[in-house]
Amino acid sequence: MIQCCRIWQEKMCEQADDREPILKEECLSLVAGLTQTEADTLTAMDKYRIDDSLWNYPGPGYKLAIPLASSDGREQFFLDINRRSRNELKISYQNRARRTEILRRLCLGGSPHRNPDHQELDSTHLHIYREGYGDKWTVPVPSSVFTTDTSNVGVMFSDFLQLCNIVQPPNMRMAL
Repeated sequence: MIQCCRIWQEKMCEQADDREPILKEECLSLVAGLTQTEADTLTAMDKYRIDDSLWNYPGPGYKLAIPLASSDGREQFFLDINRRSRNELKISYQNRARRTEILRRLCLGGSPHRNPDHQELDSTHLHIYREGYGDKWTVPVPSSVFTTDTSNVGVMFSDFLQLCNIVQPPNMRMAL
């Protein structure tokens, strides 16, 4: 966001006095790295583990970033599991492309989220990439994909893998 504020301030300074200032939304589109078509293509792409390593599901206070790849190896992805909060019920699963672009993030047991249009969602929600906003938009957790029991983190993890098209998931030791 610092980069956005810097760009926004520079653009504001470049505007002549008689012209309208640049909106914050326009500033965000200058910073976001993917078009919506690129994000949709990367999201729909099948993703595979890069090796047969065994990963330990992180305990409270820890996080994990697992590398993934497309079938041809040309695109690199990450599956993030974040439990850095000491609150055992707060977990997020995230799928990134090109190191930093967040395509999807499932938040469980955290704080409510407010979208850029001021719509507020409860503590369990799904962040989706939207051009110009990155991962700032959320939607309710789709019941067509996710179990209704959001307290079962193992099932939610499995559902998230399916949502992100991780067809060959990492080998995980699920010590919850």
